[in-house]
Amino acid sequence: MSTTAPAERLGPLPIEQMSREQKEANADFINTRGIGFSGGPWQAFIRSPELMTHTQRMGEYLRYRCPISGKLSELAILLVAREWTQDYEFGAHRKHGLKAGISQATVDAITEGRRPEGLPQDEQVVWDFVTEIQRAKRVSDTTYARALEMFGEQGVVDLAGIVGYYSHLALVMNVTRIAPPEGEPRLPRFPE
Repeated sequence: MSTTAPAERLGPLPIEQMSREQKEANADFINTRGIGFSGGPWQAFIRSPELMTHTQRMGEYLRYRCPISGKLSELAILLVAREWTQDYEFGAHRKHGLKAGISQATVDAITEGRRPEGLPQDEQVVWDFVTEIQRAKRVSDTTYARALEMFGEQGVVDLAGIVGYYSHLALVMNVTRIAPPEGEPRLPRFPE
């Protein structure tokens, strides 16, 4: 198995090469997020400006304004990134997750593809919910009831939305081979 990363398929697009629609989507991103982008999923999404605009607005809500806490949201994102073996997403959110309070032991376990020991109850619920969605494509009644009790109806829908949104980003980044953030390693590849 090769350890060399394949070349990115869609690198950054300089603003002077953007179409009018791409420039408008770029400006909307800056207005919504307060920052520009130099890589990550947006270097791919800018090729489809309307999709980028809708995608980044959903992400802005799910990442910054939904009721699921930063730590729990970051845990869900790391689980999605690991399931998709998405290097950029995992590398970017590993730092965010640690800063939000996810333990290094939990990050290490996710990296290795195993369930961490001693998760707090809220993290256990997120782990079960996200893992079931990704593996079974649904959530058991038991897991749903635990998530509903802990997060309420909006929280359950938003948690499912986080899984869907970050799966969407991971899929596009895997297709376009977006490299991990600078200084971040590639995730170990599991046998396919």
